[in-house]
Amino acid sequence: MLYWDYAAAAPPYDEVVETVEQIMRLHYANPSSLHRAGMEAERLITRAREVCAAALAVQPHEILFTSGATESNNLAIKGAALQYQGRGRHIVTTQLEHPSVYESCRQLRELGWEVTFVAPASTGIVDPADIAAAIRPDTVLVSVMHVNNEIGTVQPLREIGQGIKAVNRRTLFHVDGVQGYGKLETRLKEWQAELYSLSPHKIRGPRGTGILVVREGTALFPLLTGGSHEHGNRAGTENVAGIVASAKAVRMSGERREDLRRQLIPLRNRLLHFIAAMPELVLNSREDGAPHIVHFSYPGMKGEVLARKLEELGMTVSTRSACSSRLAEPSRILLSMGRDVPAALGGIRISLGDIHTEADAALLEQALLAAVQSLKKAEGGMK
Repeated sequence: MLYWDYAAAAPPYDEVVETVEQIMRLHYANPSSLHRAGMEAERLITRAREVCAAALAVQPHEILFTSGATESNNLAIKGAALQYQGRGRHIVTTQLEHPSVYESCRQLRELGWEVTFVAPASTGIVDPADIAAAIRPDTVLVSVMHVNNEIGTVQPLREIGQGIKAVNRRTLFHVDGVQGYGKLETRLKEWQAELYSLSPHKIRGPRGTGILVVREGTALFPLLTGGSHEHGNRAGTENVAGIVASAKAVRMSGERREDLRRQLIPLRNRLLHFIAAMPELVLNSREDGAPHIVHFSYPGMKGEVLARKLEELGMTVSTRSACSSRLAEPSRILLSMGRDVPAALGGIRISLGDIHTEADAALLEQALLAAVQSLKKAEGGMK
């Protein structure tokens, strides 16, 4: 099997696996304990915080460790909303967001907050002017993802950040950076973002650990209480092995970013051109998108049917975000771009990683061609 689902979960680096094992065997003490073993575990977390801060060009005390990007996004959005509700009860986000952002905003709306969901253009890119136009004096937070996890479009964060601050300097800017880090440059200062979420298992780190950057001067209302862990932002005994291994993945992915881009862009462009030449398929990704995501639709054919056929032919792909892939309903992302229901039901996501080669891309093309021909023949026989 060839694995083409890096955007859902990337296989961990060997060094990450070794780090997890080593830390679990040797440094199992609670980092809040006052004995020597506990203090050694705490020092490991401190060092991991420094490594992540260096990679993201922030201060160590601005790094907060969570259980994953879903928690990071929930804490950023709900924590900011609750902390600053005295300023107002209005939030701005987009129709393109990951479920952990989109559903957090919907939940706040059910609790009385007003939420503006800004629509993208048919390209899947949000106009910064539309974000700015949605901001009001009582807007507490704007949340926009860096790279769309389904179709790979890259949002103009610098222009969005400038527009936010031009309208209301007190409005916080949260960036969901899960699909961007390790593939594109991360420039929190340039974006004027106070909050930034990151998921190590998307960059060949371990699952069960997440990162949230909380810039100095920004406070969050804790969603988990019971201890003073993570500067009082998130109670709970730290996952020392996961945190240290995550820092290693953050460092390695940051150092290898440009090499990865040079490797992936030709493969992505090859697949984009091949798919565009198939009359049965419709491309949803753009050439100027993230280097690791290719998304297309087979209108009239459910995405899971084509995904299963490709798996029979030795190719593992997904139909959309892993958090939504088991839903039978049309893709919310594609519908927001103006795609019709048949296209929104027939989406397939291919996501690349550093293991992939030109030979692998050729095999995927052969499998895709065979799968489409097989499904067309079966569909014709049913009519």
